[in-house]
Amino acid sequence: MSYVIVITGASSGFGALTARALADTGNTVYAGMRDTESRNAPQVQAAADYATEHSVELHAIEMDVNSQESVDTAIKHIETENGRVDVLIHNAGHMVTGPTEAFTPDQLAELYNVNVLSTQRVNRAVLPGMRHRGVGLVLWVSSTSVKGGTPPFLSPYFAAKAGMDSLAVSYAAELARWGVETSIVVPGSFTSGTNHFAHSGRPADTAVEAEYEARYAGLMEQVAGKLAALAPEGADASMVSEEIARIVALPAGRRPFRVHVDPANDGSGEVSDVADRIRREFLTRMDLADLLTVQH
Repeated sequence: MSYVIVITGASSGFGALTARALADTGNTVYAGMRDTESRNAPQVQAAADYATEHSVELHAIEMDVNSQESVDTAIKHIETENGRVDVLIHNAGHMVTGPTEAFTPDQLAELYNVNVLSTQRVNRAVLPGMRHRGVGLVLWVSSTSVKGGTPPFLSPYFAAKAGMDSLAVSYAAELARWGVETSIVVPGSFTSGTNHFAHSGRPADTAVEAEYEARYAGLMEQVAGKLAALAPEGADASMVSEEIARIVALPAGRRPFRVHVDPANDGSGEVSDVADRIRREFLTRMDLADLLTVQH
């Protein structure tokens, strides 16, 4: 079955790889990204070239997830062209590195805006159509940092991803009776095939950052190096895009609630298994077991 798919943050990394993987399997894919006529113009051209070379339906579309107007305009365009959106993939995100104290509250708010509030903007644009049709899939790209190993100097990013993951869990139950499925894909720390670390933000308070550097000299470099060393040979970000494509291709009602793609095995899978089991058991005790599966 061919789907109309929207993926946010698709200019590079997991997003670009996933957009191509989904287009390769016969779907019509809209790769959301901002600044399509300036900073990301090369990525727009790369997507167009890929579509031509592989004869697939891959379209870059202007979508700034920090702007409700931009999101609404993009989704309206897609629905006008296709009549629907079948699959929404929340992938947009940004990473920062450095001692937590050195980030200003405004910096944290900006980070949560990108990683958490953006999903609400896109949901409010896409979900009405899915709910009214009684079918759809919302797939969230989370992080093993939500429940797994959490090295220091990455706290603002980890907290933001935890907020997004929590939203995904609650949305799953609230969308079940509408026939809209939820899947959460949880990547580990891929240091190949993404530019999270290369493009990560830094603290605004450089004086506090310098104080921490004196006590924790070279810690971030140590963390990045060790994360790379923990990953098995051949572990690449394409593992994530391939898993997302596999989930999307499954029949409606058969898609998994949560899947980990974590070659370094930081423990997130084990902790998530317990948390998700408790969620299932608690909803069952509350006579809400029907919210654990979609209703068509």
